[in-house]
Amino acid sequence: MASYVSKEYYLNTYKGTIIPDDEIEKKLEDASMDVDTLTFNRIVARGFDNLTTFQKDIIQKVVCKLADFEFENADLLQTPLSNYSINGVSMGFSEKWNVQIQNGIAIPKKDYCLLGQTGLTCRSMRC
Repeated sequence: MASYVSKEYYLNTYKGTIIPDDEIEKKLEDASMDVDTLTFNRIVARGFDNLTTFQKDIIQKVVCKLADFEFENADLLQTPLSNYSINGVSMGFSEKWNVQIQNGIAIPKKDYCLLGQTGLTCRSMRC
């Protein structure tokens, strides 16, 4: 599976600086697969090149944002815990957190809303 974003796009257009150079391509590929899950594989079905310029621009931006988010929060995202407590200090993940879980993918709410502008995240079969 190829990424919807190249390393060059991430570095030069998106101006990404968070992911180390040797991990960029893998993180972009992982984020692209997550975007496919969030869009019910509609991008795969239609073909990325067959989308509108507007849709492609948003998808590429969301892939970069999601790759950064997943890299920065890898430890939290990979834990099976929804809350924990250490020495009287507790932390929990709830719907009040600015991240939502959609189709098993954790994504910042604002980025999911941005992706929704493509029309590809609709649950209806008519989308």
